[in-house]
Amino acid sequence: MNLRQIAVERFDVVTNKSFERVLCELEKGIGPPDITRYFQQKAAAQSMEEYAAVVNGAVGTADLMEFMRFDPGAVLRKDPASKAFKMVRIIAGNPLIMKQMAEHVPDAGSYAPVTILVSERKDGIHLSYDLMSSYLAPYQNAPALEVARALDEKVIRLLEKAAN
Repeated sequence: MNLRQIAVERFDVVTNKSFERVLCELEKGIGPPDITRYFQQKAAAQSMEEYAAVVNGAVGTADLMEFMRFDPGAVLRKDPASKAFKMVRIIAGNPLIMKQMAEHVPDAGSYAPVTILVSERKDGIHLSYDLMSSYLAPYQNAPALEVARALDEKVIRLLEKAAN
């Protein structure tokens, strides 16, 4: 049995924009594919080139696509004694970027796609992201870290753009 300690760095930006406006801005950069169609096309792809075309057709301007969205805020709203903050967790990524990392560090498959958390708090709307490079740092693999840092830059630019 092996245990590895991983210290995660979290990027967090706060904005006074409305929750709905922030989500709208994020959606401009994250491709909202028809996920059922995406998985059908993925299965039908006969080569890496065909699959890359599927992915490239599904990603948004930030080179990311949305895989899933959770609404943890719905749980908070069930309790009348709780402050009904809005909260959405977006699972987004790019399988081609994940492939580049996982070729060097297979455990990268545990961390990709990434999570973007949008949460309403007393001081504004927070956009939070745990840096992929911090997940992969303990593996000390330079090629995987280079890809992870490039991914971090894409996500951070998207979050900053949505916040401004």
